[in-house]
Amino acid sequence: MDVLTLHRGTAPLLISLPHDGSAIPGQLAARMTQAARTAPDTDWHVSRLYDFAKTLGASMLVPAYSRYVIDLNRPPDGVSLYPGQNTTGLCPIVQFSGEPVYLDGEQPTASEIEERIQRYWRPYHEALAAELRRLRALHGRVLLWEGHSIRSRVPFLFEGRLPDFNLGTASGASCSAATQARLERVLSSQSDYTWVSNGRFKGGYITRHYGSPSDGIEAIQLELAQCNYMDEQSDSYDSQKAAQVQRLLRALLHEAVAP
Repeated sequence: MDVLTLHRGTAPLLISLPHDGSAIPGQLAARMTQAARTAPDTDWHVSRLYDFAKTLGASMLVPAYSRYVIDLNRPPDGVSLYPGQNTTGLCPIVQFSGEPVYLDGEQPTASEIEERIQRYWRPYHEALAAELRRLRALHGRVLLWEGHSIRSRVPFLFEGRLPDFNLGTASGASCSAATQARLERVLSSQSDYTWVSNGRFKGGYITRHYGSPSDGIEAIQLELAQCNYMDEQSDSYDSQKAAQVQRLLRALLHEAVAP
């Protein structure tokens, strides 16, 4: 199985979906708890949700493997993105439920983690960086959109219910103030969904590492509460809910790449 799929578009827009993958190699799954083998913390169906963006000319990067194999949105040195808060690491050993990923004694070693970096993490980031370079060369600028989703209630990570739309711009460092303001105007102009900027989710490693507005690369993370486009109990896609979300996503992407 290829570790990723890259659709090359023509617009100055790259959509990265680093937690869409759910595959876990059999030998690795055998070392995990039964619950973890189902990859419960996947950003379910985000590639389907964002598929419409290809008609806008967007490039799209999608991994095959689960974040339980390796989290593509974490730095390779494993340093926490949210010091002092509960989170999961480069090769997670705990689920969002707070339960273990691995059976006793089966956690990955340092050498195994390094192997996973080389096999899964590095190819994704090489492809991402190369596509950003290609699109910037074509347009002089490029917008990197990090598409994520998570259950609306995850007590291990945050209190209460998450807002529906959670914009992350590394507290304004990963995109221009004008771009962030345009996105916030779109969200403010509607009343169907709650939203926040730079709340619990400020943007992960990809947003923080690649976003460099002065170099013509803006990066924005959107964390969606999954209840808005799927059934959180069955993990099934809800086409009717998704269609409504897609209308707002389309408006956000349009404003994100506006000159």
